[in-house]
Amino acid sequence: MVELFVSAPLAAFRVPQSREYLETLPVPPPSTVYGMLLSLVGEPNRLTHAGAELALAPLGEPVRSLVLRTAWRMKSAKHPPGLGDNKRPDLQELLSDVRLAVFVRAGGRETASPPLADRLTAALADWSSVTRFGGLSLGESSHLVDEVRPLREGDLERPWLLRPDPDGDLVLPVWADHVGSARTRWGRFQRAPFRRPPDEDAWVAITPPG
Repeated sequence: MVELFVSAPLAAFRVPQSREYLETLPVPPPSTVYGMLLSLVGEPNRLTHAGAELALAPLGEPVRSLVLRTAWRMKSAKHPPGLGDNKRPDLQELLSDVRLAVFVRAGGRETASPPLADRLTAALADWSSVTRFGGLSLGESSHLVDEVRPLREGDLERPWLLRPDPDGDLVLPVWADHVGSARTRWGRFQRAPFRRPPDEDAWVAITPPG
């Protein structure tokens, strides 16, 4: 198991049903964190480590804010992009000071060798061993991660575990379908008391549906 501290000064995890008002989920979903970890180790194929298991512990409560932005669209051929009918106002929710403890282990369904947890351990020991490109983001590409490092005891400020629960009130994507929504796998979660290491019922396997 590898334990990570992840922070981002600004992030948004868009609720898929939102349109003009771009609501954010209150915590980073498992699918988003998994994608960030793949980017961290330079893995472009998200199927490579399917089956890896994550346990997530949000730290503190991020501040929620609302911004007004201009969104481009293509509605009229009479105007260039971003002008006239081809723009509209959007309201977007943002989270500030997002901090997260991420626990990763090889799951029983992960077949990659080395598993994701081992690749993360190697990256933490020697970042020069990683070949990757682009910025490291948590959510949207412009929402860059500020820090990734081994978890420290002093990081654990007001932690709580995101525990899978069929009756939970948090509905989050576990596996995202980036082409459409038909193959997005959702899970229900609830807040649970923090334990280190996480309880067995706090782990979730990152796998596609089927």
